[in-house]
Amino acid sequence: MNLYTAPDPNDIERVSVEPVNARRNRQPLYAPRKKIFPKRAEGRFRRFKWIVMLITLGIYYLAPWIRWDRGPYAPDQAILVDLSSRRFFFFFIEIWPQEFYYVAGLLVMAGFGLFLVTAAVGRAWCGYACPQTVWVDLFLVVERAIEGDRNARMKLDDGPFTFDKLRKRVIKHAIWLLIGAATGGAWIFYFADAPSLAASLFAGSAPPAAYATVAILTATTYVLGGLMREQVCTYMCPWPRIQGAMLDENSLVVTYNDWRGEQRSRHAKKAQAKGLPVGDCVDCNACVAVCPMGIDIRDGQQMECITCALCIDACDGVMDKLGKPRGLIAYATLSEYSSNMSLATDGGRTAIQPSNVRNDDGSFIPAVRHFDWRIILRPRIIFYAVVWASIGIAMVIHLAFRERLELNVVHDRNPQYVLESDGSIRNGYTLRVLNMVPMPRDVILTLVGLEGGTMRIPEFGRQDGRSFTVRAEPDAATTLKVFVTRKPDGAEINGFLFVIEDTSNSDRATYRASFNAPGDVK
Repeated sequence: MNLYTAPDPNDIERVSVEPVNARRNRQPLYAPRKKIFPKRAEGRFRRFKWIVMLITLGIYYLAPWIRWDRGPYAPDQAILVDLSSRRFFFFFIEIWPQEFYYVAGLLVMAGFGLFLVTAAVGRAWCGYACPQTVWVDLFLVVERAIEGDRNARMKLDDGPFTFDKLRKRVIKHAIWLLIGAATGGAWIFYFADAPSLAASLFAGSAPPAAYATVAILTATTYVLGGLMREQVCTYMCPWPRIQGAMLDENSLVVTYNDWRGEQRSRHAKKAQAKGLPVGDCVDCNACVAVCPMGIDIRDGQQMECITCALCIDACDGVMDKLGKPRGLIAYATLSEYSSNMSLATDGGRTAIQPSNVRNDDGSFIPAVRHFDWRIILRPRIIFYAVVWASIGIAMVIHLAFRERLELNVVHDRNPQYVLESDGSIRNGYTLRVLNMVPMPRDVILTLVGLEGGTMRIPEFGRQDGRSFTVRAEPDAATTLKVFVTRKPDGAEINGFLFVIEDTSNSDRATYRASFNAPGDVK
């Protein structure tokens, strides 16, 4: 049988590189860190990572500066965690402390979202959107711009400490520190009016907590993103150890398809002339050179792999030069890989035979499985998606129909009631009217039930009545002292309702209160 003969692999440059985090040679936990010098990759996954990096960094750095007009009684910063007034503003949404369940719902959604993404496409979060990955990519951009690509950086690192080396290192680390300072500065802008805080920050009049926060985040960003890099993912982050439980045989992961890559050879023509099996891998080590985690994906799945897919870009570039189909390293499922491996090894009875999966012209036989997007739509993924969407829809519905007027009532504890000279019984209450919109409004406070009872609000005068119009302050809690008086008539008292209502809309809140009388208190 005449097998497909590829162009000479000797035309491909072989990169001299050994994986730092080799599966076959695990380093001790406390071994000194070996530096990784990842080579710049080019391809569709690298371009996608650039897009994700620009979007995520753009959102993080620019979001505090977006303005949103909420009227004269509320801050005009679109995203603001206002600790002083205990509010969270997100564009047209305002969350009060008692509505923290929205934050809990978002955290649950984030958890199920992470489960969903991992079960479907492996550690895509780690490879593309994790802050550690994004900032390491940014730091590597700076490093390459100043010190050059892989070979230049290695040469500089091994060379003597010259003025040029000192200059480049100082510039690099200075920019890293500026990035760290910008990161810390952007973070504190989410907790105060960004323009005002920025002005006071540079004027030296900002609160000490602001400077401390910037200093801490500058240090952590610089150390984690610039100095530790892959150590964070390998040793500090728990997700590599958890994500294995979230994967199944139909999860997409970055895979070296050794069923078509083995046996590796840089002398394919000579090996084929001798009748030896030859795979597509030419052992150029391009996949190892671009890996930011310092692994060799050809060793199989490893804890350190963040599935950034840069090795796919590197390998696809080599396959293009050799005139071979892409996908020697690709996103693949375990079931797909196992099926193709069974074909290549005749059900596991032989070593990998390229002739088992290829036609004479080098194309793959029809039995070879390729990725089918429909495999993602399986019960587990649908379950995660339904739960995630259900929580989100429930929160949106609740948010759309939530009341923006609340009433809290506290009965006086001492005395619990007062007997007046005419025999009437008076109880005292403290009412807190929560107006959760950034505009003042008039609400009607009404006493419902308690036949023969009346209210008196001292700050409104000595007038008694069963209904009063109360001015509710914007985006605040208005506190009122209310006395409720009832003449004794021998009827049983089962409590009553305080009702507040905004007649201009449908906002309404009630509170069932108790009325104490002689004989009720022991």
